[in-house]
Amino acid sequence: MNKKTPIVIAVAAVSGGGKTTIATGLKTKLDQSEVLSFDAYDFEGPDDMIEWIENGCTPDEWDLTPLIRDIKKLLDEPLDYIILDFPFAYLHNETREFIDYAVFIETPLDIALARRIIRDFQNRSSKEILVDLENYMLRGKSGYISMLNSVKPSSDLIVDGTLPKSVIVNNIIANIKT
Repeated sequence: MNKKTPIVIAVAAVSGGGKTTIATGLKTKLDQSEVLSFDAYDFEGPDDMIEWIENGCTPDEWDLTPLIRDIKKLLDEPLDYIILDFPFAYLHNETREFIDYAVFIETPLDIALARRIIRDFQNRSSKEILVDLENYMLRGKSGYISMLNSVKPSSDLIVDGTLPKSVIVNNIIANIKT
């Protein structure tokens, strides 16, 4: 009997766009599934994020060996789905070969920024929030826009990030199963 290989779904979005929320929602609804989250790893990557953004945000500048190792391990498990909470979708050359389906959550930048501030700055000072907002306006927004221009068009499905989580999850599942 041939062993069934899990379907690997990459869930991409800008920071604050809903990757983790939707990946978790998919895991809840898809039997025999596991989630691997980009943010759970300490990858070797660009030292200066702003410089990386200004130089085109090339995903291959990240050494994703630990994630690739974990994907390979899960491919041998009795799973139906592996869900990657992963910002690059198909754009990282070494991970591309493992991904069967890429979803991009299109979330308006103001909503993504607000979510990120709420998530990351709950116990920080207002001065730290203001510095982050200034950096976003001066340089960071270009990284978000670069992602919209690169990851979004290379995805198999684009979903509206302003919809309720359950609607987004059900939409993704319906598209994967067709």
